[in-house]
Amino acid sequence: MHKQIFVNLPVRDLKRSMTFFKALGLNFDSNFTNDDAACLVIGENIYAMLLVEPFFQTFTEKPLVDAHKQTETLVCLSCESRAEVDDLVARAVAAGGRAPRAPQDHGFMYGHGFEDLDGHIWELMHMSAEAA
Repeated sequence: MHKQIFVNLPVRDLKRSMTFFKALGLNFDSNFTNDDAACLVIGENIYAMLLVEPFFQTFTEKPLVDAHKQTETLVCLSCESRAEVDDLVARAVAAGGRAPRAPQDHGFMYGHGFEDLDGHIWELMHMSAEAA
């Protein structure tokens, strides 16, 4: 049985967030997208549910954090090359996100990341084939 992962993230403006992630070359599953939620397809069996804040709040009694001020999670995605890491960060910044840290080169692993429009941190990394 193939497992799937759905990372649920609160967003303030769903249409704006969808435009941001489309600028990164990502798509949405229209079967699971409406005015309250959008299913961002990240990879095979990997999805992020972008949920407008009031809808997200129906899933928890805990208060939401402001991801611009606190960190609630780090989403880390593997990339096929250093160039893909750099390209995705550049696209994110061009689409209105920000790169809060410089790239990290550990020899066997290269990483960089960005914050999306709602402050969620997306770490991107490439590990060399020799390290695997």
